[in-house]
Amino acid sequence: MKPLNYLGQGLAYALFAVVIGYFSTSPEYTHLPPDQALLKLSFRHAAQRIGACRERSDAELAKLAPNMRVRKVCPRERADVVVELEMDGKQLYHVALPPPGLTHDGAASIYRRLPVPAGTHHFVARLKDKVGGDFNFVREETVTLAAGRVMVIDFKADVPGAPGFMFIN
Repeated sequence: MKPLNYLGQGLAYALFAVVIGYFSTSPEYTHLPPDQALLKLSFRHAAQRIGACRERSDAELAKLAPNMRVRKVCPRERADVVVELEMDGKQLYHVALPPPGLTHDGAASIYRRLPVPAGTHHFVARLKDKVGGDFNFVREETVTLAAGRVMVIDFKADVPGAPGFMFIN
């Protein structure tokens, strides 16, 4: 009886090894087609607040509990973050990201993968983080993308002297 159990166990292990061996090489996976590059738009940004801060009057302060008496009060809600990305004059991506959180005061996040043809392209990235008006951050750049390569477009608002988009190739 024991030799039959060992034989069955050996066959089960062999079958399992064959299945693992097959799936380690097949089906073949290609990250990108041979003539494509990948563009990743990825960042996190807190937009400007919707309203301006104001000072409470003495009458308003008197109505509040002593621990709530703060003269300056600011709204928490933030504007939507609007992002546009163009490649060679054609719009590649457009999104309006609402701020997360119960009071709509969080930083909006974006992560987008866009396969594009390899070659030299002219990109325009725009971001608006205020209510109304035009885009307040615009970056244009001509980039050569090799086939199979990844380019990341990031946004940093806190870079001294040059806030805005960064193209990392």
